[in-house]
Amino acid sequence: MSTDAVTYQVKGHIALVTINRPDKRNALSIEVVDGLQAAWQRFSEGAERAAVLTGAGERAFCAGADLNAPAEVWRCMPGVGVALDKPVVAAVNGWAVGGGIALVQFSDLCVAVEGARFVYPEAKVGFSGGLIASMAARLPHKIAMELMLLGEEMSAERAYQVGLVNKLVAVADLMPAALDFAEKAAANAPLVVQMVKRFADEVIPKGSSEIAAIARRDIERAYASDDLKEGVAAFREKRKPNFMGS
Repeated sequence: MSTDAVTYQVKGHIALVTINRPDKRNALSIEVVDGLQAAWQRFSEGAERAAVLTGAGERAFCAGADLNAPAEVWRCMPGVGVALDKPVVAAVNGWAVGGGIALVQFSDLCVAVEGARFVYPEAKVGFSGGLIASMAARLPHKIAMELMLLGEEMSAERAYQVGLVNKLVAVADLMPAALDFAEKAAANAPLVVQMVKRFADEVIPKGSSEIAAIARRDIERAYASDDLKEGVAAFREKRKPNFMGS
């Protein structure tokens, strides 16, 4: 599965997911959000054991929501729009803005170029979906509040110092470093990797928007299921339904 806006490549046991709107700084349009959600679904169901998420070009990892084509950004967040028990590595190749920081937040590991910048400007814009609130459970509280309340940019070096980034590298080393993280995770016992990721996700507190998004995700899955169609058909035909769990 690849689209114009999001590409999906398989490299051995690794899925390489790329936001492909470099001319728009990889902003989260409806097409991008739908493409990322489909990519995470494929990753969840496929044989790949780890994923690397990056943005095309060198200017931006992701410039956040596309205000000219607003989308339901929660749908594209790994582990939120699609439940995942496999590790995701964010490879940040430039600016990570708004929803771009949220993509880093919901990834398990992050490699960034030394010139990367992180900023959450929603308080200055006057809008937020609230997913960023979970950052307070992933970073020291005061650092998370600085990002959310002030809307000022954070350098790659400071992001590394406060634990938002695992490793800083030169531009040429970004993808090799991110793939190295993913390959090391993929080489380990899959059942253990998936188990500890699930356990860790249960430990991390979730904000109100994240909880609501996960509930909506699961409800929509039930509404779109073959079982619902079978249940309705069985009711109309006055017979016992044959549910298949799909």
